[in-house]
Amino acid sequence: MLPTLSLVILDHARRCGVPLLLGLLLSGCSSLEYYAQLAGGQWQLLQAREPVSAIIADPARDPQLQKRLALAQQARSFASAELGLPDNRSYRLYADLQRPYVVWNVFATAELSLAPLTHCFPIAGCVAYRGFYQQSRARGAAALLRQEGLDTYVAGIEAYSTLGWFDDPILSSMLRWDDERLAAVIFHELAHQQLYVQDDTAFNESFASFVEQEGLRQWRARRGLPAQDDAGERQKQQFIALILASRARLERLYASPRSDVEKRQGKAAEFARLRSEYRQLCDSQWRGDRRFDAWINAPLNNAKLLPFGLYDRWVPAFAALFAQAGSDWASFYAQAAALGELPAKQRRAQLNRLTAGD
Repeated sequence: MLPTLSLVILDHARRCGVPLLLGLLLSGCSSLEYYAQLAGGQWQLLQAREPVSAIIADPARDPQLQKRLALAQQARSFASAELGLPDNRSYRLYADLQRPYVVWNVFATAELSLAPLTHCFPIAGCVAYRGFYQQSRARGAAALLRQEGLDTYVAGIEAYSTLGWFDDPILSSMLRWDDERLAAVIFHELAHQQLYVQDDTAFNESFASFVEQEGLRQWRARRGLPAQDDAGERQKQQFIALILASRARLERLYASPRSDVEKRQGKAAEFARLRSEYRQLCDSQWRGDRRFDAWINAPLNNAKLLPFGLYDRWVPAFAALFAQAGSDWASFYAQAAALGELPAKQRRAQLNRLTAGD
């Protein structure tokens, strides 16, 4: 999922739904320079697109690229024909980025808080990051935020959705994944085009994650492949549970009446505990498999914990909704859209009921 970080778990964090370029219709609360780099980066991406069909038909093109794109087109056709996802030119185009990531997202929190620094846009709503098409700009923005005393985290993003505003291409950065991961991401990003609710990242990402997971299950069945081995998924979920437990303890610490000095000491102790519990898990249950070492051994701070829990929080609720819809995609999408139209408080209550099986 994330070969450069050796971290399967952060896959969703590295393809955070909607790019901030949608803010081009937007408010003037950020600098013109920021919007200029968004416009320039998106324009360059659009200019790099070429039809996949033309690449596959060209005998001069790389055969391995043609093979991967041909399989991606099978998944793309399956997405619309069998999963009921939008039938448009998205992911029927290809763009070679000449770089490992399409954008770099900057996450930030206060030193003693897990509340993200958010940025709000009329179309995309409020999101917990700012995106940059150049890594140097992202690092510079993070450095300025650190000077203000904030915790920051910069994540490279391999893919994003423009929610149908543009014909999103398959990106060269996406080809770093294996064939199944590539198909799953196409399902996920098209799901964002199918349904998107402003200001509710957990809803949007959980919806897309369920469509991705169920879509991949059906895609594997169609191709006559056996069910996926759950061992890797179990390890991922155990790792997520470690992070979420650590985050919950930090939230209680930051909300406590302790002094800032005590909170800083507690924060350092919590990250030491997290690393220790991870090592124990590797040795006791994973037979020495240390697949998340790169992430856990790098510097830890509040901002680095932000993506966890957002991308699969309501997946069980959407699984229950899919079952209620008789596993019919059209009915499921209609019911999910109705959920999305509810006021936020009612929506969360209904999702909680679905998760509990009520």
